[in-house]
Amino acid sequence: MKILVLRALGLGDLLTAVPALRGLRAAFPGAEITLAAPAWLQDAVDRIEAVDRLLPTEELGPIDFERPDLAVNLHGKGPQSVERLMATRPRRLVTYGLADWPGQRHEVLRWCDLLQRKGIRCDPDDFRLHPVGERTNRVVIHPGASTGARRWPAERYAAVARALRAEVVDAPEPIVPLDAVAPIEPMDVVVTAGPDELDLASQIVPEPESGSLANLMDLVATARLVICGDTGVAHVATAYGTPSVLLFGPVSPDLWGPRRGPHRVLWHGETGDTFADEPDPGLLRITVQEVLEAIGGVLCEQSESESSARATSA
Repeated sequence: MKILVLRALGLGDLLTAVPALRGLRAAFPGAEITLAAPAWLQDAVDRIEAVDRLLPTEELGPIDFERPDLAVNLHGKGPQSVERLMATRPRRLVTYGLADWPGQRHEVLRWCDLLQRKGIRCDPDDFRLHPVGERTNRVVIHPGASTGARRWPAERYAAVARALRAEVVDAPEPIVPLDAVAPIEPMDVVVTAGPDELDLASQIVPEPESGSLANLMDLVATARLVICGDTGVAHVATAYGTPSVLLFGPVSPDLWGPRRGPHRVLWHGETGDTFADEPDPGLLRITVQEVLEAIGGVLCEQSESESSARATSA
């Protein structure tokens, strides 16, 4: 049996579809599952352990596949994605239409719902990726995002980075030092950047990390803490259970944020244009102080958890 799945989007989109992809694998253990997605996601696809083959496919490009037994549209609701799958001449198609699209639904649940109504059981909590190494003391800051609307200002990230390194903080607004929120030792701060984000990240540190997708995922998977916006790196942190502080702007975390785990989400309850070039007004309402307080809360929870574990093991 040949199954074709369309999800030709970004890293976060892929990771929110993991429970649905694993549901397909469990329902059809002997099938060959092909995922039509961008080629640069190959390393992430390999880590899901539910897909046999990645078929390089751009978001609006044709799908080079013929006669799947089952085609599954995890891409969207519009006619473009349906037409592209129909062009492969599938024997059966599972998709949403405009009439039954669940608008205000968490992205993970949206795709699980689609399959479950066709009798394919999915576990929305089956999203974790296997660990790749021991936790380090690194704090990963990822300032980038695919649109300007979801990019918190670089100077604020820089103020957070200086606070984590226990340096004097020259912030855009008065703040309480981090050690007054949660006593810590200076941390190893790593600022990461995608291929087109080096200029942005260089405003925070002189030499940001900009390697392969595999390197980025490994950094996040083993970090002590991740600080970023509503972007693919946030979903990597969720997938690996890495504690995170996430800054949301034009989109509600009820739709795209972590549903559970060691994460703090900052959002001021405003929605806007996620494709705008400038930072969303709601995102700009998040202050450096709020981020430092959220970091302090996550670090305190980690310390309490470690103390509890030591007491239990004793």
